[in-house]
Formats: sequence, C-alpha cells, structure tokens
Amino acid sequence: MCDQQDLSVEGQQLSHPAERHGLSQGDQSRRPALTRLLTVQGGENSSDYSETEVLPDSFPSAPAEPLPEFLLEPEDAFIVKNRPVQLRCRASPATQIYFKCNGEWVNQNDHVTRESLDQITGLVVREVDISVSRTQVEELFGLEDYWCQCVAWSSAGTTKSNRAYVRIAYLRKNFEQEPLGREVRLEQEVLLQCRPPEGMPAAEVDWLKNEDVIDPSQDSNFLITIDHDLIIKQARLSDTANYTCVARNVVAKRRSSTATLIVYVSGGWSSWTEWSECNARCGRGWQRRTRSCTNPAPLNGGAFCEGPPFQRVTCTTLCPVDGGWTEWAKWSACGTECTHWRSRECQAPPPRNGGKHCSGSMMESKNCTEGLCARSKSPEQALAPGMGVAVYAGLVGALLLCVILVLCVGVLAYRRRCRHLHGDITDSSSALTAAFHPGNYKPPRQDNPHPLHPSAPPDLTATAGAFRGPLFSLQQGVNDSPHKIPMTTSPLLDPLPSLKIKVYNSSTLSSLELPADICSDGEILSLKSVGTVGRERDYHSHTLSREPGLSTSATLGNLGGRLTIPNTGVSLLVPPGTIPQGKFYEMYLIINKWDKTTLPSEGSQTVLSPVVSCGPSGMLLNRPVVLTLPHCAQLDTPTPDWTLTLKTQTHQGAWEEVLTVGEETLSSPCYLQLEEECCHVLMEQLGTYGLVGQSCPPQPACKRLQLALFAPRAPCLSLDYSLRIYCIHDTPHALKEVLDLERSLGGVLLEDPKPLFFKDSYHNLRLSIHDIPHTHWRSKLLAKYQEIPFYHIWSGSQRPLHCTFSLERGSLAVSQLTCKICVRQVEGEGQIFQLHTDIQETLPPHSPLPSGGTCLPSSQVGPYAFRLPDSIRQKICASLDAPSARGCDWRLLARSLGFDRYLNYFATKPSPTGVLLDLWEACHQADADLVSLATALEEMGKSEVLVVMTTDGDC
Repeated sequence: MCDQQDLSVEGQQLSHPAERHGLSQGDQSRRPALTRLLTVQGGENSSDYSETEVLPDSFPSAPAEPLPEFLLEPEDAFIVKNRPVQLRCRASPATQIYFKCNGEWVNQNDHVTRESLDQITGLVVREVDISVSRTQVEELFGLEDYWCQCVAWSSAGTTKSNRAYVRIAYLRKNFEQEPLGREVRLEQEVLLQCRPPEGMPAAEVDWLKNEDVIDPSQDSNFLITIDHDLIIKQARLSDTANYTCVARNVVAKRRSSTATLIVYVSGGWSSWTEWSECNARCGRGWQRRTRSCTNPAPLNGGAFCEGPPFQRVTCTTLCPVDGGWTEWAKWSACGTECTHWRSRECQAPPPRNGGKHCSGSMMESKNCTEGLCARSKSPEQALAPGMGVAVYAGLVGALLLCVILVLCVGVLAYRRRCRHLHGDITDSSSALTAAFHPGNYKPPRQDNPHPLHPSAPPDLTATAGAFRGPLFSLQQGVNDSPHKIPMTTSPLLDPLPSLKIKVYNSSTLSSLELPADICSDGEILSLKSVGTVGRERDYHSHTLSREPGLSTSATLGNLGGRLTIPNTGVSLLVPPGTIPQGKFYEMYLIINKWDKTTLPSEGSQTVLSPVVSCGPSGMLLNRPVVLTLPHCAQLDTPTPDWTLTLKTQTHQGAWEEVLTVGEETLSSPCYLQLEEECCHVLMEQLGTYGLVGQSCPPQPACKRLQLALFAPRAPCLSLDYSLRIYCIHDTPHALKEVLDLERSLGGVLLEDPKPLFFKDSYHNLRLSIHDIPHTHWRSKLLAKYQEIPFYHIWSGSQRPLHCTFSLERGSLAVSQLTCKICVRQVEGEGQIFQLHTDIQETLPPHSPLPSGGTCLPSSQVGPYAFRLPDSIRQKICASLDAPSARGCDWRLLARSLGFDRYLNYFATKPSPTGVLLDLWEACHQADADLVSLATALEEMGKSEVLVVMTTDGDC
C-alpha cells in the first residue's frame, strides 16, 4: 500500500519516523487501474452499453496536495568568534521539515518548529530553525565546507532547499602588501598597491586620503582596481597627502601603514627678458637678459631649473664723434669788390653717431688790397682794359699745356704696356717644347741670384675671381711680383694633358708632380690654387699638419678614391668620375676638435656626431660623394623618437639646416642613409657638416653614451689617488680623443668602457663611490655624490665631461684598492664599476681600440678603393638605369638594399643605379659584403649582369 512505501532522498532509504506520514503519488495511479477492472468485469455484456454511455476517465475525489514550496531558504552564515549562527527555512504546504547537515540528519530535538496557516491559500506554512555552533563546524575534517539544507514533505512528495554554508569568520592582522610612500612629478600617473590580509569572508577595502574615504564616483581622477590598488591618473598638487588602505569584514577592521605621497613640481624657466641696453655709453660693453625659474616654480622638493638664470653678451656702442673743421683752403683770387674768400669743411672728422656739428662759419672773406682798392659800381669798370686781355690769354695757355701732358702720359703708358706684353707672354708652341712657360710665367732675370726652387713658399696672397674649373699660374721670383698679369680663362693657361698636378686650397702647399720628360731639365715648378673661391681662405687648412690623428688627405683624380681617418668611423668616398677628367685635387678630411668649433646645437637639440670638414670647399663635382659619420642616437625602438637634422657651417661660422630626415623635398641637396651606429650622406657640396637631433614627442629620445674609468699610471708614490670617470658619446672618435687626452695626463684605462642610455628626461647624471675600505682609505669628498648637469651632457657642446673621486690612503704600504663606483641618471638606468686593483702594479695600458690601426688604410686611390669592379658596375648600371614597366629597375634595387626612403633623390641623377652602388660601397666599406648585392640582383632576375667577384683580400 501507498502508506507503507518508504520515501528516499538522494538514493538513501528514509528511516526517520516522521518520514512515513502522508500519501505518495500512488493514489493517482489507482484511477486507470479501476477503469481497466470495470472493462474486464463487463465481459460479453459490454456490448450492451451504447457508445454514448462510456465510463468517465476519473471519479470525483478530493483535490491533490501540491509539492512543498520554500518561502525561505537557509543562507550562508559566518561564525564570529564563538557565537553560533541560526539557520532558518519556511515551506508551504509542508507536513514536516527537517535539516540535513553534511549528509547527516539533524536530531529532531535540535529543531525549533513553528506552524501557521496562510490566510490567502489556506495551506499550512511550516517554519523550522536550527543552531550551528563553532564546535560543530570545527569537527568537520576535510576539504569540503560545512553545509546544511532543508527537506520538506507533503502528501505530493518532498522538496529540497539550496545548501547553506557555515564558515568560521576571521581576518589576519598583517597585510600581504602595504602601500609605499613616494615622490612623483606633477601630472604623473601614480599606483599605490594594497593587498589586504587573508580573511573569511574576504575583506572589503577602502582607501583613506587624510582619513577621508576616497570615492571614485565623486573624483574621477581616482580609480580603485579589482585588486584593491589605488591609481591616481594625473597627480595634482592637491593629491599630496597621507594614504591608508583599510580592510574590513564581519570580524574586524585592519589599517595598513600610512603612505605619504608628495607631488613635486620641477622648476621651469620663464621666457627670456628683452636684452638690456648696452651698459657702455661709448665703446665695448655688455648686454644682459634674465629669466626666472617660475614657469612653474619648483615645489615640494622639485628640481631647480638647470642652466644659467642670465645671459651676457658683448656689445659695442658707437661713440658720438663731434665734427671738426679742416684746414682753411687757400685764398681765392681778388674779386671785383676787392675781396677774396677761403673755405673749410666740417670733415676732420665729420660728425657721426649723433656727434655735434662744427660751430663757426664755413667761409671767410676779407679785403685783398688792405683798403687801397676802390669798389666800382658796374662790372665793366671792375677791370682795366689791359688786365682783361691778359687774363684770357693765360687761361688759353694753361688749357693747351694740359692737353700736351695728357698725350705724353698716354703714349708712355701704351709703350710700357706693349713692352710688358712682349716680354711676359710666350707663344703657346714654345710651351710644348720648353719647360712649360704658359700664362704669366717669365724666366728669371739676370740680376736675380735666386732662381725658382721647389722649397720656395707659394704666393697665396692674391687670387683670381671665382670661375668654373681649376686654373693654375706658375709662381715667379721674388722680384717679379710687380710684373704679374691677371689670370684669364684663355686656353693659353690650360695645363698640358700629361701634367699631373696637385691642386691645393690651403697654405700648406707641398710638391708638384711632373712627368719625367718635363722635369728632366731639373727645373721644378710650384703652383698655387685659384680654383675655388676668390679671396676666402679655407679656415681648416692649418689643422692638417697639426692634428695627424684627426685628419687625412690625398691627391685624387678622375678615378676617385676613399679617405678614412683610422679608429674614428669617419670616411669620405669619392666615386670614379666625380672629379673631371685630367684634373687632380688635394682633398682632405678633418674632424674638428671641440675647442675649435662652435657646435650646431640649438635649444633642445643635441649633437650626435663629430663635426667633420671635407674639402676643398667650392669644388665642382660631377656626381655625389659619400660622407660617413658615426652617431650616438639610440634608434632600435618600436616607435621613432628622434627628429634628426643634418647641419652645415657657412664661411661666416653660422650653422644652417641642410635637411631633416623624413622631410626631404626635391630641393634637398643631400640624401642621408641612417644606420644604427653611423649615417652616410650623399652630397655634391663639400664643407663642414654635423648631425644633430631632438626628441620626437611623446617618447623621450635616448643617446648612447660610454663611461670610461681612468686611474694614474702605476706605481703611485703619493698618498693621494684619484679616479676619473668620463662620460662621452658612444662613437669611436669620442673614445679616441679621451684616450689621447689621458695618455698625455699619464692615466690608464682600467677596464672596457661601459654603455649607458641617457634619456631626454631633464635628470642629471649622478656618480657616487661606495664600499671603500675605511681602515686603509678615505674619501676626500664631503658630498655623497657628484652630478653632471643634464644640459651639459645633452647638448654635446662640452669638452669630454668627467668627474674625479679623490682618495687618500693611510700609508705608502697600502697598495690594494677595492671599491664600487655607481653611475646612473636620476630616475634612469645606471652602471656599476667593481674595482679591485693594485696601485703599485705596473699594467700595460688598456685600449679598447684595435691594435695596429684599422683594417682600411687612411687613404685609397683609384680602383683599389672600391670593392665592386668597374666592369661589373657598368653592366649593372646599363641594365637597371632604364625604367622598366614591371618595376624591375633601379627602384627595386633600392628597395632590396634598403635605400628607398626617398627615391626622388636618385631619380634626379643621370645614373640612379650608379649613385645607389656608391652608397652601397660606403655602407659596406669594412665587410665588403658582395653577397648582399649579388643576392639582391639575383632576386630581381638580373643574374646575367653578375660576373665572378674575386678579391685579393680585405685589407
């Protein structure tokens, strides 16, 4: 029977006595069975019933009771300290409700049951409570939490509630991570981290600013992340405060340590004031302008403005010059009124610059007969009849005498000119058979005991005007200078085709190379250069002889060549055909020293390469040359952060922009190919050049620097000992200059220079020394550290910058020195020198430069200077210069070689392929990488232009 059936929950047999109350769903299953029974009992008589008199599907009975429905289910609870928690559930209709905890039925005596009647539905509502103590929860062992759920019965069946978990609440005392105080600049993003203590339930976190709760909905500048970190999007001055992280749950509330945030403002310069008036009212004085560190003013410990608050320049005020009278002129002839005149002018000196004009009269008159002459009333009576005739006769005679003198002077000048022309100019045919006497050359006079000699210095005091093509004049004897005639472009002055001439643009003129058949008579001629600019003197000419390590020169002709300054990374490639056929020039390449050149940085710009001069300036080139300059810009960044500019220096010393990388136009005179450590400049005008740059917002740019540590050469015989650290550009030239300087000072390099990235962040470079063995050594510096100002390093216009750490040892017996030197940019990267040395041990000088010089010689002339044979070059140019409809021409070669940043430059050249190959030669002068060129041509389908490329060696 239904009342004898056992109800099961979750597959378990119910054994509690209260579980057997009520009917099951079996009561409803009796109705179809009764219908079948009546059908069987009818048997044959079932046909007596008509079709309209069939039995109903069910007989009237009491309505069935629905399944229990929970009106209130137990909820998760936490046991705080030792206080038990109450779990409650309510269901309707329900004949019984019991709790089951962790799979076990709770004792009936632990239930508190209340019963009521729903006034609307008339159903019975039953409510049950149980109490769970801390001991019950702690007795549970295992990974599963303590849980309870309600089971409600009705005549229709059972219903289960959701599980309610009971946990013991707690909150640890120590934060996993507490916020840390810091100093940040204005408008910088700030992150204050907080990891609350472990707790159950998980702690909620609030942030306090000066004990006031931060609400991000009220102040959008604050943001609290899901990990409870506080983010200040842009730090304001008002955000300078004490910040506290507060964690709380049902058990307790915990406070972190207070973090003090200071928002500082670094000072900024105001605009310069106008220049003051010259302090000298007359002559040389000073002008001054000022600026103040108020834009903004430094606050909360922010850095003060770097640089001087004032500037002073010299000025010259023109002094007022008062006018002065000249001497009186001679008295005029006696006039008709018996007076004569004399005059003077205010021209000794004339009044200038606001000076006073002469006081007094310009003319003076007086009686010329001392009162004996009676004045006539009419002009006709002024002269006696005989006196007038005498005056006119004298005037005519004077005029005839002047004409005769002019004719005599003209005849003498003409005869003198003809004599000089016949004596100085020889027939051009004689120049072919004699010792080359063209132009204004004249043999030495018989009375001159000093004939021409190759050691005689050339006369460079006078030059001809500027003209196309180099012209030459032979130097004459010392006594012949008055007999020189101006040089012209006459064919008479052109040198012989077989004459090999060195053309100079400086005062350091050396020898002249002549063929053997011309020099057989023992007469050696000297030449002077007039082929560039007229009266302007190349200011680099004197440095060639004085700075052998920073300059090089060679005589180059139509075959071209290469000039290289060893161990500096500076070179000049002169392609074949650059110099006109038959012309030879003494070309030079010079690195200007810092103390001799005004570097081209302005404002926030920084010098990135050495300043290099190549010349002679003013040469007319048939095709571009390639100047290679090392630079120290850090370029391997995801986004471009440099604006690079090539500058040149005019003859007046001012710097002008040649081009800005990435902004070239058809009027740009150069092309600049940029690589990681050097740049190659294609140019057609020789001169002085340098590469400068500045940061391209929003990212700050970085310069590559080198830190070199030097010490005195051992053995050290003094108690004082100094360590010098240089901060220089990461270029071979800069390191070479410091090594030469220290070699002259008696210093040695202790270890290889260390690299350092220096950011455009307005922070100084800080140097400090640590871990000195104080028992034997002491530092003579009072400050904890030394700093090199940011602008001194960033501008690049200072001499090699260094700091010196002065130490003193306790006695002469102390020889071991161990310490640590830290170099870092404030809020930037740094380097550490670990020093352990014996100051008495003589070590060989350490040099990071390659021994024995570089692989390439200082100068290479002719075909030996180029890795690509001329025959292969001509085939490549002939194949790629002509435009191709498929684009398989010089443009594809430029893309393959990486020279396609600005193709319009090459498109304007007669042979774009030839210029590309010149640039390739300059880029691969060290490795001679012919494979890259061959690969590029093969990918273009131009392998037929390749021939076997063999070389005799790289060096």
